[in-house]
Amino acid sequence: MLNLAVTIALGLVSAAFALTLWRLLRGPDQPDRILALDTLYVNAIALLVLLGIHLDSSLYFEAALLIAMMGFVGTVALCKYLLRGDIIE
Repeated sequence: MLNLAVTIALGLVSAAFALTLWRLLRGPDQPDRILALDTLYVNAIALLVLLGIHLDSSLYFEAALLIAMMGFVGTVALCKYLLRGDIIE
């Protein structure tokens, strides 16, 4: 039963990933693209966690933690650049 639920969740999160990627490429302005990139990080983390559950491997959980940290730093840096035009000031 868990295997079926994880497989369905993988399909749904993959669809969310594809739709978010579409929004990233077609976003009307920069804040929408930054928000889509942040959502893409969250979808990538969800995909890795589900894949780790499906394959019974802890390596995917560690990769998800790394993507979470890098995603947060990247989002903050992009927002600071968008607001100020400079990241380090």
